[in-house]
Amino acid sequence: MLDYQSAHAKKRVRFARAEEETLFEQRAENRDHQPQLRVERGGQGSCGRWMVTVTLCTSFLGLGMCISVLGPTLEDLAKNVNKNISNISYIFAGRATGYIGGSLLGGILFDFVNPHLLLGFSMLVTSFGMFAIPFCKKALILTVLVSSVGVTMGILDTGGNVLILNTWGDQSGPHMQALHFTFAAGAFVSPIVAKMLFGHEPVSDQNASVTVEAATNNSKAVTSVLHFFHSKGFVQMSMWAYIVIGAFVMLASMLFFILCSRSPSSAEKTSSTSGKQLIAKHHMVLIVLLSLFFFWYVGAEVAYGSFIFNYAKNYVGMSQTQAAGMNSLFWGSFAAFRGLAIIFAACVYPGTMILLSLVGCTISALLLVLFSRHEVALWCCTALYGASMATTFPSGISWVEQYTVVTGRSAAAFVVGAALGEMVLPASVGFLLDRVKDQPVLMYLALMTATVTSILFPVMYKLASPGRGDADESDRQALLDSEESGGGGDLEADQWNDADFEVIEMDDTSLVNSPSKVRTSPPDASPRLIAPDNTITFLTDSPRRKLMLDREKND
Repeated sequence: MLDYQSAHAKKRVRFARAEEETLFEQRAENRDHQPQLRVERGGQGSCGRWMVTVTLCTSFLGLGMCISVLGPTLEDLAKNVNKNISNISYIFAGRATGYIGGSLLGGILFDFVNPHLLLGFSMLVTSFGMFAIPFCKKALILTVLVSSVGVTMGILDTGGNVLILNTWGDQSGPHMQALHFTFAAGAFVSPIVAKMLFGHEPVSDQNASVTVEAATNNSKAVTSVLHFFHSKGFVQMSMWAYIVIGAFVMLASMLFFILCSRSPSSAEKTSSTSGKQLIAKHHMVLIVLLSLFFFWYVGAEVAYGSFIFNYAKNYVGMSQTQAAGMNSLFWGSFAAFRGLAIIFAACVYPGTMILLSLVGCTISALLLVLFSRHEVALWCCTALYGASMATTFPSGISWVEQYTVVTGRSAAAFVVGAALGEMVLPASVGFLLDRVKDQPVLMYLALMTATVTSILFPVMYKLASPGRGDADESDRQALLDSEESGGGGDLEADQWNDADFEVIEMDDTSLVNSPSKVRTSPPDASPRLIAPDNTITFLTDSPRRKLMLDREKND
């Protein structure tokens, strides 16, 4: 017989009552209720999010108008400052430099300043610059003014992309496409405003009496005001396009200030955002590669849109009207498919849209090289090339946001890469066109950029996609984050789950009194539920069980 009295240590047994719910069941119920809570909370703020989207689209419509109005009015700007067009073409470089600086500045400020206030202020400064451009009589002042407008437009471009991502999160695809569609629409409308609305004016010796036959039916009051200022020699007639666009941009800035007055404070935003931000393992490499991707993509887009007119006229031998139609076809298909992308983005992944765009760009560029002098192929492939390039930039931002967080600095890197491509590649094409006139340089550039971007995207996808071990680790981290963000319900469930496990204390004396039970019971028998009439002491923190024990003692 074993000497059970020599041992004084207490044995502890833990078990859970089968009739009570466990933590896992309660957490399953909490998971079922949490999506419904998210939907309800999202429904409460959906009106505000739509207001932000409408305001951003309005501002990007004005941004597109501000950028594209410079080309059609360049001749009148040169007359204003008594220069030739070739002598003031450097204002494009000044605007691009300001655009890059504004993108960098906006990327830094966006993480520390209220975004609505920052964008509203930048739009307001842009409107003042647009108002002042028609009255510049010095080339140097005009360059400084255009550069300052470029700074504020760079801030808007960077901040607008980040704000639409922060507003809609995983659902930002269609809204990002809508944002860039309005930009393309503004770029399409601006030349019409500059040349068709205000561009019709007969030339006289003293500019003393000018009759304006506008394309639209303007009121007599507005026409008389335009005649008065123009007869005094203040501005050229097409310069009124800057004033109209500036007024529109000022209206958009007022909308941002209204949103700023109604938006919650930064402390409330911080408290309402729970969970950790997703940062990819190769975050910096992804940002750099995507910026390089946008460098080639935007550079090819601007170069093709800028030189397709000269290419069709000088290399293919088309008439001026046909060449202008070719240019309009490219930008028209570009804008139309950006509009259709709003619908496609709701049901197609951003990566799939990028892949389709790259395939379309590569095929069309290859055909443009092979049939560089064939007019029918040039018309068809130009339309396909413009349609294929339409969705790449907004889809690229939406795609990378799925794998890593896009901050203001990240968006600034994207815009800077795009702006550098807009500066370098068109300048390179313009330099080569005059020296290699017997070669389709523009089509070679289109094929080269399509090839480079088709190589870069798989590399970025490989870096963004986590391996098997990284995926398991991210899943575990996501579960931990969801448990931390569960709120009071999970904490209460944890407390009741702790109460489900009881601690039974048995001394060796109870075992000595009934040694036969010990010998007859198997050594590895699983613990059984103990009836209430046993002489076992329950040590627990559960209030309900304490009440039950008190009742048993009283009985």
